[in-house]
Amino acid sequence: QLPKPPPLDPRKASLGREAALLQKRVEAQQATPQDRQRLLELLVGLDRKPEAINLLEGLADRDPQQWSLRLMLAELRRDQGDRPGAERELRQILHQRPTLIEALQLMALVLLEQNRGQEAETLVRGAYAASSKPPIKPQALEQGLLLAEVQQRRGTPAAAEATYRQLLAAFPGDQRPPLGLALLQESQGNLKGALESLDQARLRGEKGGTLDAANRATIDRLATEWRLRALRQPPPKIGETPP
Repeated sequence: QLPKPPPLDPRKASLGREAALLQKRVEAQQATPQDRQRLLELLVGLDRKPEAINLLEGLADRDPQQWSLRLMLAELRRDQGDRPGAERELRQILHQRPTLIEALQLMALVLLEQNRGQEAETLVRGAYAASSKPPIKPQALEQGLLLAEVQQRRGTPAAAEATYRQLLAAFPGDQRPPLGLALLQESQGNLKGALESLDQARLRGEKGGTLDAANRATIDRLATEWRLRALRQPPPKIGETPP
């Protein structure tokens, strides 16, 4: 006997009918901007991403200043495996907004996934350098953190550490550079340095009032785990430098 088909999800069927009605309005050129936005949400929610891409192409071309539409289009193309298409959309955004962090993050990811790490680092470094010229712009911090992440993923931890230390000096009141440095040091087996950087991140958060309960819990958990690991490590031999 053939297996019975799975029962239809009433909510999914209802959303599908709503999407079909909105699609007819779009095709008849009777849809409002709200109709198009709702249809886009439905298509993504129903996992009908090729149709969502077709709709987004029209929306992005109709309103080129709305960069968030083209960014969403790039995300959908990447999700569908079309990395060249995603890169094309992102380059259009970066041509107008070369320091936009959301576009830089996704472009770096797309390039890294294509084994083009040098291009990713050059792109992010250029934006970071432009934002770091006096007076330093606020976006330089997020760009610098992204640069360090790209460098770490490229397998150049020394370069990533140098970038984190630049950020430590340039943004003395922010807890993210020492936290990023701590995670990097831990990944390299430098538990002593990681714990010192973690303490610095906690101190900065407490002074700046940005250490909420969730962040404090995360830092405390990491500190406990790393201290236990440090205690389990055998003592260094004579003449060796401890990790």
